[in-house]
Amino acid sequence: MSSGRILVVEDNPDNRILITDVLTSLDYDVMVAVDGAEGIATAAAELPDLILLDLSLPQMDGWTAARRIRSMPELQHIKIIALTAHAMVGDRERALAAGCDDYVSKPIDLRELAGKLAQHLG
Repeated sequence: MSSGRILVVEDNPDNRILITDVLTSLDYDVMVAVDGAEGIATAAAELPDLILLDLSLPQMDGWTAARRIRSMPELQHIKIIALTAHAMVGDRERALAAGCDDYVSKPIDLRELAGKLAQHLG
């Protein structure tokens, strides 16, 4: 039985493979999108339990994607965890203000990520 359905929105192929492999090993069902627009479309079609959203994406960045997801009634309940190399003062607050429920900085600490997934997915 799956631990939950997670959409990974990440443009970097190496990061995408690493995150997908880790999530799969933790028994999550994983979907993938490579930019913000594809992430929104996949979220609308698949209704995942949680979205891991890179904030630095081509086409549409994660900040914009998070705001758009939060503006869509059918997607408002989906938890969003921002994944970003933006670890400057204020970036966590900006991510939360854009609609993210949590924030993980890169390089990703896998124990921290697993803990946050367990926290948000019950």
